[in-house]
Amino acid sequence: MMRWWIVVGAVNAFLAVAAGAFGAHALKARLPQDLQVIFETGARYHMYHALALVAVGLLGTVRPSALLESSGWAMLVGIVLFSGSLYALALSGVRVLGAITPLGGLGFLAGWALLAVAAWRATP
Repeated sequence: MMRWWIVVGAVNAFLAVAAGAFGAHALKARLPQDLQVIFETGARYHMYHALALVAVGLLGTVRPSALLESSGWAMLVGIVLFSGSLYALALSGVRVLGAITPLGGLGFLAGWALLAVAAWRATP
């Protein structure tokens, strides 16, 4: 299962690069500056957490644990809710979508906390 997190992380990193390029090139002339910044924030956090998923998978190949699994799921939920809501907000202009973003942030926080506990417990 831990190898799966490496794959999921790599796929999400690919998607984050694609989103960043799309935002920087295709949306530059179409979106107001404030919405471009929102889209770019979604892509940046998407990449950070894609790389974190790879780290979860790599650590899990050495010391698999339920905490690492939970960390990966929390970060993946964070990507969907945080970055996904920012992408949707920027593309649609529907500001109420921003209400979903903090839930994704909570997913990120939970993922990092679980990763820290898993790493702490994995040390001999």
